[in-house]
Amino acid sequence: MGFRSCLVGLLPFAAMVMIECLDVGLTTLSKAAMSRGMSNYVFVVYSNALATLILFPSSFIINRNKRPPLTISLLCKFFLLSLAGITVMQNCVFSGVSYSSPTLASAIGNSVPAFTFLFAVICRFEKVDLRSSRSQIKILGTLVSISGAMIIIFYKGPRIGATPIQVSNKSHRSQPFPSTMFATTNNWIIGGFFLATASLSLSVWTTAQAAILKGYPSEMTIVSFYSFFGTIQCAIVSLIAERDPNKWKLSPGIELVSIVYSAVFGSVVTFSVVTWCIHKKGPLFVTMFKPLSIAIAAFMGVIFLGDTLHIGSVIGAAIIVAGFYAVLWAQSKEEEKAIFLEVDRLQSPSQTTPLLESQTHE
Repeated sequence: MGFRSCLVGLLPFAAMVMIECLDVGLTTLSKAAMSRGMSNYVFVVYSNALATLILFPSSFIINRNKRPPLTISLLCKFFLLSLAGITVMQNCVFSGVSYSSPTLASAIGNSVPAFTFLFAVICRFEKVDLRSSRSQIKILGTLVSISGAMIIIFYKGPRIGATPIQVSNKSHRSQPFPSTMFATTNNWIIGGFFLATASLSLSVWTTAQAAILKGYPSEMTIVSFYSFFGTIQCAIVSLIAERDPNKWKLSPGIELVSIVYSAVFGSVVTFSVVTWCIHKKGPLFVTMFKPLSIAIAAFMGVIFLGDTLHIGSVIGAAIIVAGFYAVLWAQSKEEEKAIFLEVDRLQSPSQTTPLLESQTHE
């Protein structure tokens, strides 16, 4: 019985590691498709439309007897949730990837825990006492993580693994083309801003979803309507942003594969698992796995796309991870103290030991 409960306890951790692998696979595939001329706006519409076709029938079949009643107010919340989590977030992610690389996307994605912590404090999912050392570490760690994201955006640096001769030759070949160098750097910064906006939107979505789940604990229904509204919103955005009718035509190669992968693994599986984990563990738990993505993305990008890893991404990611784990450490200590105080409160006064009393007053 103990082994089974241990496995159940580890399930959210294993699920989130799997989601990070699927997420990096999605950005790698989408980069390959967009490098062959596929529009990122069209990509988002098709993938969410296919995901909606899968999710809607499933949610009505699975939850037909136990789904809480829907109201206009709740549908409006689903609409706003899809605006942050699909329309803004996904369009910014794939626009950013088209300008830069999946490795940069994963590096900046490490700032999501810091943004989520800020929104969790605003929405009172997290408590901050400025006199407490743990709260001070949380705030400092958040600021450190955000500064790491800024380093990634503004400092690309030399590529890792290049010998001095390769760097010298590359610089020599690049000297006659300053406009090309400027365009590459400019694209990197533009992509970074798109990806930072996506991280901010993802944090808003995670925190808002936790709030909605408190009053409406039906994960499949939320995910279905979230995907449905997101498809409609993205279709409107795409019709405005993408005027070329030929961009809506799909080829049976990497474009079709990336859309099916995005719909099944990037939407159906990811949305369902993340929503379940938010319900079970809270918004901050879901974001704590983001630092894993930088290593996965670097590995997959080098193998499948021929990407190079730059020193700026490594330095920035390391700073982000350091800041994030400072927040995580402070969070775990506060949870331990809360559990300790709750156990102490449930004990009768006659059973309370002096040690418990002294630690309670700390």
